[in-house]
Amino acid sequence: MTGPQGVYDVQHPHFRDLTIPTVVPVKIADGMVWAEGPVWFSEHDCLIWSDIPSDRMWRYFPGLGTAVFRAPSNFANGNTRDWNGSLLTCEQGGRRVTRTRPDGTIEVVADRFEGHRLNSPNDVVVAPDQGIWFTDPPYGILSDHEGHRGDPEYGGCHVFRVDPMSKRVEAMATDFVKPNGLAFSPDARRLYVADSGRTHDPAGPHHVRVFSVDGFKRLSGGEIFAEIAPGVPDGLRVDIEGNVWISAGDGIHTYAPDGTLLGKVHLPATVSNLCFGGSRHNRLFVTATDAVWAIAVNIKGAMR
Repeated sequence: MTGPQGVYDVQHPHFRDLTIPTVVPVKIADGMVWAEGPVWFSEHDCLIWSDIPSDRMWRYFPGLGTAVFRAPSNFANGNTRDWNGSLLTCEQGGRRVTRTRPDGTIEVVADRFEGHRLNSPNDVVVAPDQGIWFTDPPYGILSDHEGHRGDPEYGGCHVFRVDPMSKRVEAMATDFVKPNGLAFSPDARRLYVADSGRTHDPAGPHHVRVFSVDGFKRLSGGEIFAEIAPGVPDGLRVDIEGNVWISAGDGIHTYAPDGTLLGKVHLPATVSNLCFGGSRHNRLFVTATDAVWAIAVNIKGAMR
């Protein structure tokens, strides 16, 4: 069953409870090269996102339109907020994760692991203990298109955690090909991590894995939660029920916590990332290739 203009592909009845069948996605911005990393700031009623190849970040105010937030952006990719409201950004050009405080001050959160430079941090989330988790594939060092061509230094592509007290950067998962988007479940006892290895290898992974999280500091498990096609999984978010909304080549694929595919939201371009936002936190903001879309849904997002 499909919704208006073929937007909604219902695979399970519960998907009808999560979406609004009369709602059509609205394009709120376009003209980017590869839009990524949307994050919502409720106190300012605005959305911020990255356009990686253009080396800039944008800001959108509902009813007012868009404006440049930062240029150059050091080839910024994924963004989120810490528990104090500051902006956290994965800068592929600087091979680092930074924090932008409310006064505009930028500080480095992580740029090295065991003395070696990171590859190109891609996406970032914050746990309830304020530990900062991020993925580190090589996309920003493969060419000069989304960063600066360079060599990997520590010999892998890991999922990292920055300890909130010691500031130590620790490898939490080391068996990924190209770790990408990541998100915690509402209770932070599960961590979902995308592997988009198929982007550079037709036989590479294109799935999301799920880990059990112990004390916000240790991972176990790591089995495949969902395999995404067409395309590869990039960014993902979780709603307050624990359903996982995953970017794909044809839009967004939504899965129940037990791995059941609930349905799909089709969009006319490859989706890179998404976030929940709006005044009631029940609006999906979706970066899809050269544009940003807004979709009202019938569920609120979890965490940040």
